[in-house]
Formats: sequence, C-alpha cells, structure tokens
Amino acid sequence: MIALRCLVAATDLSAPARRAADRAAMIARCASSSLTLVHAVSGSALDELRRWLDTGGGGEQSLLDDVLGRLRDLACQLRNEYEISVDDLVVIGRNVDEIVRVARERRADLVVTGTLGSGFLRNRLVGSTAERIVRTSSQPVLMVRHAPREPYRRVLVPVDFSAWSGPSVEIAMAVAPDARFVLMHAVEAPFERSLGLAGIEARVIDEYRVAARSDAMRRMRELAARAGFHVDRWTALTVDAGDAWIPIIRQEQEQDLDLIVIGKHGRSAMEDMLLGSTTNRVLGESSSDVLVCARSDA
Repeated sequence: MIALRCLVAATDLSAPARRAADRAAMIARCASSSLTLVHAVSGSALDELRRWLDTGGGGEQSLLDDVLGRLRDLACQLRNEYEISVDDLVVIGRNVDEIVRVARERRADLVVTGTLGSGFLRNRLVGSTAERIVRTSSQPVLMVRHAPREPYRRVLVPVDFSAWSGPSVEIAMAVAPDARFVLMHAVEAPFERSLGLAGIEARVIDEYRVAARSDAMRRMRELAARAGFHVDRWTALTVDAGDAWIPIIRQEQEQDLDLIVIGKHGRSAMEDMLLGSTTNRVLGESSSDVLVCARSDA
C-alpha cells in the first residue's frame, strides 16, 4: 500500500493553479501528509529584468519579494482552510527542472500541477509545463483541471498488466481512498489475428478470446486485492483491444468520472520515448483530472 507522506504542488499563482493547490491540500488533509507549494521564477526572465532595469538588483528583489509574499498568502489560506502543514518555496531556474528537483529532494509521494483546462486548448497539452513535468518526474503526477468540491468519487484505472499497472492501482487507492473504482483492461488474445489468418475455426478463436477475458478478470482481481480495494467499491471491465484511449474516454463520459489513473509509458520502446501513445491521447482528450503514475522501479 502506498502512503502519501509528502506532496509537492507546483503553482504559477494563477487561478487555474489555485485549483491544483486546493486539490493538493484536500488530498493532504485526507492522507495526513505535508504539502509544499513551489513557485519557479525563470532565471532567463530575471536576466532580462536585470538588463532592462539597471537598478542594482532592486527590481529583481522587488519581484522576488512580491512572488514570495503572494505564495505565502496562498500557503496561509490553505493552512487555515484545510488545517494541514503547508510550506512555501520560491526557486529560480527552469520551472520544470526546479519543480522535479524539489519533488525528488523532498521525496514527494505525489506532484500536483494544473493543466491548460478544457475545450480546444486540451489538445495543446502535450509540450506544456504539466506534460513536461509528467515526462521528467519519477514521482506520480496529478494534473488538475477542475476546482475540487469534494474528494474524488469515481475513478477509472486502465491496466495492461505491465510494470505500470500495480503502482497505478495502488496510487489510485492512496489518492482516492473513498472512491468507487473501475479497473479496465483492453483484451486481445495473443496471436488472435494470426490464428484467423491461419484458418482456425471461429468457434475455437471465440473460446480463446473468452479464456483471455477470464484471465484478465482474474489478474484485475489480484491487483485490486493487493491494493486493498474494498470488495463493494470496485468493478472490473474488459473491452476489445484497439485504440485503448477510446474506451477510456467513453467510460469517462458514461460514468461521469472525476479521475483517470494511468501509467506513464506503454510497453514498447517507441511508446517509452513518446510518453506512451495511449497516455498522450488520454491527456489530450479527457476532461477529468488525470493522475499519471510512475512504476515502482522507475
């Protein structure tokens, strides 16, 4: 069972980032964990400020003081509202690098960040700060799209039984311990297409497919048991293989999900390079919050 002891929330002090800070605080309260708010000030932007404002460093210090004051105000608000321990930290450098560094140094169990929101901007998520944090971080990263009104209640965890599946199920339970969960697996029996081309009877292939679904259900039950899912709070679902992101988005809409938990990478080396084709499409097409999980040996 994964325990959430330390959370790091990245913020640029904007309204969308406040949603992420609130969600991080809500999770921290439920898990009795600490929370660190991190704001990264671009080093190159400070260099430009020094170049245009030759004030002997006064302009730079004023900017940093203002940022730190606003960050501390936010930390104070969260501390009072959620009754949790909240630290604040301003760092200078490339935002993704600094956020990931702070999370690593503090051994954060979860990194929380905002995204670009919904609508046509969703498809520009890849390449954004949030996506680059996901790509770089060895910790699970929660990307928050909506202002939280309550703890997560309806959670989908797609699994492919790769090295990412176990950690995905466990972090889902840690982040949303009182939610209802759907474990989903896209079934494709090994060599199924080749068997059809080889002239094997359709009846035999159907039996083979049924056996593959049965095996997938068994493995999902094992994952659920290891994560400590309550028997009456989760269901298992198998779908036909293909573009796996499509049934994920369909389930999101049909079940009114508020969180999708998915592994960072797929199984192939090419998917490892590209973050994972299914994961990328889910990030771009979903409207719920998305938690991207690192595997246990990452």
